[in-house]
Order: sequence, then C-alpha cells, then structure tokens
Amino acid sequence: MMFSPPLVPARLLQRYKRFLFDAVLADGTPFTGSCPNTGSMHGLTAPGSKIWVSLHDSPTRKYRHMFEMVEVAGEMIGINTGLPNRLAEEAIVAGLVPALDGYRTIRREQRYGRNSRIDLLLQDGDLPQAYVEVKNVHFSRKAGLAEFPDTVTKRGAKHLEELGDMAEQGHRAVMLYLIQRHDCTSMRICDDLDPAYAAAFVRARARGVEAYALRCRVTPQEIAATGLVEIDEPVPAAL
Repeated sequence: MMFSPPLVPARLLQRYKRFLFDAVLADGTPFTGSCPNTGSMHGLTAPGSKIWVSLHDSPTRKYRHMFEMVEVAGEMIGINTGLPNRLAEEAIVAGLVPALDGYRTIRREQRYGRNSRIDLLLQDGDLPQAYVEVKNVHFSRKAGLAEFPDTVTKRGAKHLEELGDMAEQGHRAVMLYLIQRHDCTSMRICDDLDPAYAAAFVRARARGVEAYALRCRVTPQEIAATGLVEIDEPVPAAL
C-alpha cells in the first residue's frame, strides 16, 4: 500500500494514554496526534526517535496527525495496527502466501465463532472456506527475530481457540502474523511474556490451525509484504 499524501517526518517527544503522542515537525512546530496502536509498543517510543506521520483533514477528526512508523537503529518499523488486514489481503492476492492461492473471493470482518469477527474469509466454490486471523507484529529483542505477543493478550488466545473450532468443523483456519519490519528473518511465539497465549497457540496447531508469518518492507512511501519467514513455535513439553 502506498501513502497518499506522503508521510511527514517528525521527532517524537512522548507517547501517552496509549492513543496519544506529542512530537515536533522538522520546522520546530510542536503538535499532538493520535496513535493507532494501543499496545505496549516496547522499544518503539523512545523520546527523540524519528517518526513519520500521516495527515488527515477530516473535520470529524480531533487530531490531524497520525503516528505511522518509527526508525529504530536504522530500521523502519510500522506501528499502525489498522493496516495489517489490508496488507495481508494484498499479499494473499499477490501470491505471497502460496498455501492460500486459488481463492477468488476475500470478504472482510465476517461474523463467526463466539460473537467475533474474522479478519479475512477466503471463499471459492471448489475449496474449503479459509478463516484468516491477522495479527500485527513489530516487537523484537534479538537481531533478526520478530516476536509476538509483546504483552499478555487474552483476546489473542480467544481468537486461537475460535480458529481451532473452525478447523474442527472442517474449515481451514489460518493464523497470519504480519511483521511490519524487514530486518527479521524469523518469528517466535513469546512463551516467556505470555505463557497462556503460547499454550493456546500449541493447542490451536494441534487442532489443525495453520500458521504463517509475513514480513514487510517499510518506507515512508509504502508498506508492502515481501514474503514468508519461519515461525519458531513453542515446544508443548516446555509449557
């Protein structure tokens, strides 16, 4: 996906209340903007970091600027959790997830499970329906290794259980991790930060849930998936 209008560079002063941030434009103008990521954002909010923001002129918006990406150790990292579904859909259509080739229809936000909505529902008359849950990934503590989750996520564990239900009903159930950074060549499930999620992942896999991880090239002009990376799955006996 391309950014239009182009993103604007700034310097981060602080991110607070989960959904707000203060920054300064290149000309010294200070501003407050919205942060489309209510997660912990470990390692991505250091004061003074170079960030890029999008501009929005809608009269219904309280803040014109939206936090989109940050530079950490020379690497561009996308933080907007509103983008992964779109990026995942583009990647599937482009054939970057070979296991999901062949579906002619992709429907968004369809109701399923226990009063939930699946991110993407893939359909084709000759193929079983594929329920695809997309998760945003940007956390990394070790060079080359992306990690998920970066904090406890009961909602994420619930989604894995619901995907397992779909698999046991004869559908395809897919967990797709969308990594908004390009410096990672593999991804691991964080059993140290959220053992319950890791256990839910192991159970889901045993029930037939598929799992894939896509990394993205991130620039101020564009974010686009480039291909799959390996997932370092937790070992059941270790949990």
